[in-house]
Amino acid sequence: MKILEIKNLYTIAEDDHNKEILKGLNLEINKGEIHVIMGPNGSGKSTLANTIMSSPRYIKTKGSISFLGEDITNKETDYIARQGIFMTFQSPIDIEGITLANFLKSTKENITNEKVSVYELSKNIKNDMDNLSLDNKYLSRDFNVGFSGGERKKNEILQLNIINPSLAILDEIDSGLDVDAIKKVSQGINKYKNDDNSLLIITHSTKLLKEFDNYIVHILIDGKIVDTGDKNLALKIDKEGFSSYEN
Repeated sequence: MKILEIKNLYTIAEDDHNKEILKGLNLEINKGEIHVIMGPNGSGKSTLANTIMSSPRYIKTKGSISFLGEDITNKETDYIARQGIFMTFQSPIDIEGITLANFLKSTKENITNEKVSVYELSKNIKNDMDNLSLDNKYLSRDFNVGFSGGERKKNEILQLNIINPSLAILDEIDSGLDVDAIKKVSQGINKYKNDDNSLLIITHSTKLLKEFDNYIVHILIDGKIVDTGDKNLALKIDKEGFSSYEN
């Protein structure tokens, strides 16, 4: 079953209508699959992630995006998230005045439309936090305030496991992480992953990918996917870079 289907997608930047970023991109992700997007800086990787989520920074000029058979091309970000797409950020922000526990509670309630007790939530996610090496005291702190870069990325994976979406888009979740943090984040991702959901991972490195057995790699150059393969393609890029794809 197709989780995500993107057909002939073109986008421009909201602040520069002459700047075309995605240029006829096609992508299909089936249930149970892990897809990896690799490409040089400026190739459109993060634009793709943000366009799927209908970020106002990017305007779709042509093509379509379908999620679980529904056309979401022109749907609002909030609607898309409620339907089951989750996205992490390269640089997660902090939010003063809202504790992590209340943020997670509110998010869970908005997804499930059911009331959630902070006490029950804290009890149920203790193992998730332990596995990510996040102390339970962080639940009472303001969202990401005072968190290190690695703790912010772990918080993203904590949210992933609580929300349990059908499709998770991980935009450079491994950037800036040391070896131990990458291992913890990988464990959190593997806890989420099953045959009924899918992953779209955007990365520059194969460090995170070592924790996964099978995945499909796409090379994104100048707004288009120009090559697709298995893990061997990722290993080739790790050794040789993208020079063979660029004019």
